[in-house]
Amino acid sequence: MANSTSEVFLLKTTDRATGVPALIKKIGLDDYSGKQVALKANYNSADPFPASTHLDTLRALIENLKGAGASEITLAERSGMGTTEKVLEEMGVLALSKELGFKAVVLDDVGKEDWLKVERKDTHWVKGFYMAKVFHDADKVVQTCCLKTHRFGGHFTLSMKNSVGLVAKKVPGGMYDYMWELHGSPFQRQMIAEINNNYKLDFVLMDGIKAFITGGPEQGKIVEPNLLLASRDRVAIDAVGVAILKMYGAKGKVGEADVFEQDQLKRAAELGFGVKSAAEIQLTPLNDEGRVESERIEKILKAQVAMH
Repeated sequence: MANSTSEVFLLKTTDRATGVPALIKKIGLDDYSGKQVALKANYNSADPFPASTHLDTLRALIENLKGAGASEITLAERSGMGTTEKVLEEMGVLALSKELGFKAVVLDDVGKEDWLKVERKDTHWVKGFYMAKVFHDADKVVQTCCLKTHRFGGHFTLSMKNSVGLVAKKVPGGMYDYMWELHGSPFQRQMIAEINNNYKLDFVLMDGIKAFITGGPEQGKIVEPNLLLASRDRVAIDAVGVAILKMYGAKGKVGEADVFEQDQLKRAAELGFGVKSAAEIQLTPLNDEGRVESERIEKILKAQVAMH
């Protein structure tokens, strides 16, 4: 075992109302009282879960953050497939924000002053990129992602890929299309990791009750792992997510390459904002059914370690 390990908590369940709080209890929200929280969910399109964050997951997450005394919660989103405001409305997010009292910010509508420039240095981004300032300014940053493959060059879309939605497509007054660059680049997966190297993330909740093992991000072949996961380390949780996709028969690069040979994870390991290898991941199941799954996942992760 490496000196420093990152814990990934795992629960086998289909009940989000009890599962999400159980995971969050393990993460611990003791220091969230009076804090401003920025939240990134997965609302890339108006397609049902697992394409998008399940409303029950979002509700449970917000209720727990509010219960911990967070002073303000801001969900900020930019949809890649569809108009963001319409997506948030159709998916019930805007109604939920009124009900629970959190802010829902449409990033397509914010001003230039609400974007932060990240310079090109040491990245594969030709002109650098702009990220939503709210994720930089918040006291705490939380993310909830889904479990799925990605057919437009990402290979998989988990926590790190979900961060693309906090990057500007175009900045007000500017002509340059950063998403056109990202999706056209042979370095797309490395660029995804580079976004993540530029903001801190306090924890990720991954809803793997259902998953896509083909296609993605908005449709594909559905499997039902019935897993909820949480971690303070986005690289660790993505590595576990890839192992689960492998376990359920995902093909292509996801199925063929070792977990840490996947470009997103390999680049993240180089940058060092999370675990650098499967040996640094500690899986902690919260129920007996989860223990069985955990052992299966560990076999896949350990096979990768053995080969290196």
